[in-house]
Amino acid sequence: MFRLMILLSSIVLLSACGKADQAPAARPPVEVTAVTVAPRDTPVNYEFVGQTLSSHQVQIRARVAGFLDKRVYGEGSLVKEGEVMFQQDARPFQVQLDAANGALAEQQVRLKVADDNLAQVKPLAALNALSQKELDDAIGQQRAAAAAVETAKAGVESAKLNLSYTTITTPVTGLSSFARVQDGSYVNGENSLLTIVEQVDPIWVDFTISENEMLGLRRDRDKGLLKLPPNDQYVVEVILADGALFPQKGRITFANASFNPQTGTFLLRASLPNPDSTLRPGQFVRVRVSGAVRVNAILVPQAAVLQGPKSHMVVTIDKEMKAQMRPVEVGPWYGDDWFITGGLEAGDVVATDGIARLTPGAAVKIVEARAKAGGAKPGAAATKK
Repeated sequence: MFRLMILLSSIVLLSACGKADQAPAARPPVEVTAVTVAPRDTPVNYEFVGQTLSSHQVQIRARVAGFLDKRVYGEGSLVKEGEVMFQQDARPFQVQLDAANGALAEQQVRLKVADDNLAQVKPLAALNALSQKELDDAIGQQRAAAAAVETAKAGVESAKLNLSYTTITTPVTGLSSFARVQDGSYVNGENSLLTIVEQVDPIWVDFTISENEMLGLRRDRDKGLLKLPPNDQYVVEVILADGALFPQKGRITFANASFNPQTGTFLLRASLPNPDSTLRPGQFVRVRVSGAVRVNAILVPQAAVLQGPKSHMVVTIDKEMKAQMRPVEVGPWYGDDWFITGGLEAGDVVATDGIARLTPGAAVKIVEARAKAGGAKPGAAATKK
């Protein structure tokens, strides 16, 4: 019995020793996808909120007081330059023109009489048959008659202008507004505004850039990180409220001379062709400005960037295929990628998918690489074993 107990104890001890000698099973590498950082020049876009406005807004006003006969144009329609919009009662002004023409004819007759009288007086005065005073009087009468003719001519021109003003036309091609004055109304200086015409081709878009954004652009340019287009020839595109891209492109044509002290912004204006009148004044749109290039930019997918307690982080894979956490400085987004302004260099391998399962020092196996990774060359990362 004693020998049996010793034998059983020995078996138990040997079994325990055998288990103690066995090493724990190694954790398999975490499968991730990754990209290799490869800096490259990357075009960048900037988006702002803008508002459209007419490139030429004209107030259509009555220039003479009188009764408004009728509105000729269709409210809200596109009117062409020189097109008649309103017609005033022209009869009183025709009467004034007829009277002015009569006054001119009368003064012309008086001038003819004065000319004939002067022509008779001059030779007689030369023979001393008439006094010098009589000659001076004849000359004065002739000059007064000539001046009266000029005054009468001016009266005729004034009457012609007033008559022409009764036919009210538009000086520009644009979209018309509603009529402020109804047919049959008497218009004068107090209610002379009849309607408004707004030219929409080209159309202007006003938008603002903050002082901080402007200083950031200049700082990046001075550091050589950003290359701006020559002569500030940016390309401007407009995104409509429904997300559709307006087909026409434009240029920045105006920059205000100073910042707005109330908002701390700088006003810019772009001009775009608008042949179909798709854009109307007063619309809020998104303005996309392109033309700048970020030099030797480093981009990684947004999914690869983690938000740490103090900074952003990415998971890099070292030569031993181990995961390492690395803080990075981030810039703006670029599509599905993120500009990295500090913390990464060319050749660094950054994990993209599967990083949630990684811990510092964990073994990694790269199983797939994304083709699109901000200029990275995924094939190089995939070759690391």
